[in-house]
Amino acid sequence: MQRKLSARHMQMIALGGTIGVGLFMGANATIKWTGPSVLLAYMLAGIFLYLIMRALGEMLYVDPDTGSFAKFAGEYIHPVFGYLTAWSNIFQFIVVGMSEMIAIGQYFEFWWPQLPSWLPGLIAITVLVLANLISVRMFGELEFWFALIKVVTIILMIVAGFGLIFFGIGNGGHPIGLSNLWSHGGFFAHGASGFMFALSIVLGSYQGVELLGITAGEAENPRPTIVKAVKDTIGRILIFYVGAIFVIVTVYPWNELSNLGSPFVQTFAKVGITFAAGLVNFVVITAALSGANSGTYSASRMIYTLADSGQLPRAFTKLNRHGVPFYPVVTVGAGILIGVILNALLPIIAPGAGNIFVLIYSSSVLPGMVPWVVILLSEINFRKVHADKMADHPFKMPFAPYTNYLTLAFLAITLIFMALNPETRVSLLVGVIYLGFMTWLYFHRNRKVKRA
Repeated sequence: MQRKLSARHMQMIALGGTIGVGLFMGANATIKWTGPSVLLAYMLAGIFLYLIMRALGEMLYVDPDTGSFAKFAGEYIHPVFGYLTAWSNIFQFIVVGMSEMIAIGQYFEFWWPQLPSWLPGLIAITVLVLANLISVRMFGELEFWFALIKVVTIILMIVAGFGLIFFGIGNGGHPIGLSNLWSHGGFFAHGASGFMFALSIVLGSYQGVELLGITAGEAENPRPTIVKAVKDTIGRILIFYVGAIFVIVTVYPWNELSNLGSPFVQTFAKVGITFAAGLVNFVVITAALSGANSGTYSASRMIYTLADSGQLPRAFTKLNRHGVPFYPVVTVGAGILIGVILNALLPIIAPGAGNIFVLIYSSSVLPGMVPWVVILLSEINFRKVHADKMADHPFKMPFAPYTNYLTLAFLAITLIFMALNPETRVSLLVGVIYLGFMTWLYFHRNRKVKRA
């Protein structure tokens, strides 16, 4: 492969994989569950996310390679963990890509209600696959601009919101103030249980930041690039998420948000931007394209990693003349295309299936956590294997291994509350079944190989 991704590409790829439907579409759900204290949920999850990325950054600094965390899992824990990590990542991003293609069709209905909902998704995935096949730099540039649109929109919203809250700009010079944070049932409006229930959705919205590790194998000057990208990306994600949510729950009473439509639309409209609905609709389309684009990249590199380790046919390691793994990219594109087909057929076969987007998207939550778990476990054994390199390592995981265990406990507690919550129980069950099946498949194949 070719090292054609710069630090700006890597940062925007990580941002693009994380700042997406989880923020633009998930804000109402998390606020509904826990009230203004959702701010703390995003901060708390962000702290543990930073620790996960530091653990990954420590390993990447020594061994920057494509498919990084799946490779580390196989080397430093057990080959089955590398296998599960790769397939979880593939499953996660294909499923998210499917749901985003479905969402794009719905977004275009805002402007053209008569347009077949499957057509925009078909065009979008075709363009994204072609862009990924042309070169890794083309992918990086496309993702850079997709992510930049989202970032600029969130910054504008935060600036406009602060003007409204503290200076009354757009409200006749009368500042709204901070009272909405505690005036409608208190800061913890639904108590500790509501806060814990919201954590699973908050963590789900952060999934994708580990894309930074997958890009390492195609990064220019990987060591300084990785250090800069890890440091900058986490800070920016926290600013964007916490800043945007702060504006939303401060500008409006949290218990009225579900009746106001998109909180992003309402915030822009409040300061006098009358075309806010169309603007945000455009931004959400680019957010969906960005998520599918980064997912195509991530899942295709994991397929390449599996083939390179002998878990898939060697044909999947074939690179085209641009240094891109051809068959993995096409395979992922075909998987995402299933979402377009479902979008076209389900209204005919099952007219009442109105929650197809939610059903598909939510099933990616548990598999999406697998890379985080293996990163934390791999780093513990990585230190033992590379003890000679730790003394002068400039980018070590802080307070390891205690921070590893603390973060693992946090993820485990979140999963327990997912099981207790009726609204997330089914999505957790889908993930458990998938991981159980892939574990059985791994050992079944190994037994067949040994017998042969």
